[in-house]
Amino acid sequence: MASVQGQCDSAFDGVREVFEASFADGQNLGAAVAVYADGRPVVDLWGGVADRRTGRAWSWDTPCVVFSCTKAVTSAAALLLVDRGYVALDDAVAEWWPEFGVNGKGGVTVEHLLTHQAGLPAFDGHVTVAQAADPVAMADRLARQRPEWEPGSGFGYHALTFGWLIGELVRRHTGAPVGEFVHTEFGSDLWIGAPAGTIARAARISVPKRGEPKSALIDIATQTRIGAAYAEPGSLIFRATANPAASYNDPALLGGGWPAAGMVTTARALARFYRDLVHGVTLSHRTLDDAIRVRVRGRDRVLLTDSAYGLGFMRPAQSFELPDVAAGAFGHPGAGGAVGLADPDSGLAIAFVPNLKRDYFAGDRRAHRLVQAAYAAIA
Repeated sequence: MASVQGQCDSAFDGVREVFEASFADGQNLGAAVAVYADGRPVVDLWGGVADRRTGRAWSWDTPCVVFSCTKAVTSAAALLLVDRGYVALDDAVAEWWPEFGVNGKGGVTVEHLLTHQAGLPAFDGHVTVAQAADPVAMADRLARQRPEWEPGSGFGYHALTFGWLIGELVRRHTGAPVGEFVHTEFGSDLWIGAPAGTIARAARISVPKRGEPKSALIDIATQTRIGAAYAEPGSLIFRATANPAASYNDPALLGGGWPAAGMVTTARALARFYRDLVHGVTLSHRTLDDAIRVRVRGRDRVLLTDSAYGLGFMRPAQSFELPDVAAGAFGHPGAGGAVGLADPDSGLAIAFVPNLKRDYFAGDRRAHRLVQAAYAAIA
């Protein structure tokens, strides 16, 4: 059994027990979990193996790529500009990005970008990992594209394009890439474009071996529908998630600053980010309250699940499965099983960061159990 280390308030021993059990039953390889309650750190635990190839242990400062948990941080960067009056949600994107207003996109607003309504969930041509490291070139590609649907008429998860769209908003209003802006405004341990030293000590993503236990949350019928669509190269879900195609252990990706899926961080730093959101440190309470209000809800054109989006943040739904007690939470999951969230009502901020990548589109029971245990501690 993996040795779990760190600190845990005795009131949250249930979180420790769930975390320890996840190693004992093979659900985790290496992972970390952190919880803040009313701004106070109450859980900071880690354990297991950071690199299956070498046996390197997960340590207190091991960072890991968190996939789409990145979107919440990138969204907060844009919302900070809204908070400061640099841009308004109903502004047409073409007002500050004239090249974007072609091929039926003249009416796309900032809100459309943040709510996955822009109709640009996938690139219309092959993109390499090297090209993805140039945010200006990536934005230019999207500016020239024709949308998949009339913007504002529906929504679908912009799995990778979201980052370069929102990143261009940040770059055009601050002159800095979104990763640099995040580093300056939100803290040094949220790396969107990680330096070489950070990449070298990061946990290595692994996939379950044959026969290892599964942890899917959603029903078999939905899993089957998603699997069939993902097996079709022309489907939106395939095109949105597989281009650019890369290994999330590739230093070129981790250092390339992918602003929708490439952030490297620790559970401690991600939970602290959410703590600062709900305590008005990062954004005004007014801006955050507006950002977590559900703007669109229903069947996602890309994910093929029921989804609910605020401004960049997900709310509980099939695509962001949370325990019933967490109905007030907002945040974002990541494809590898990571999650970051906060709940203004309960005062909790929670992050779980694993390196064993499970059930890409089917939810993840590991995070679900940890969140449930955290809420039970304050019941």
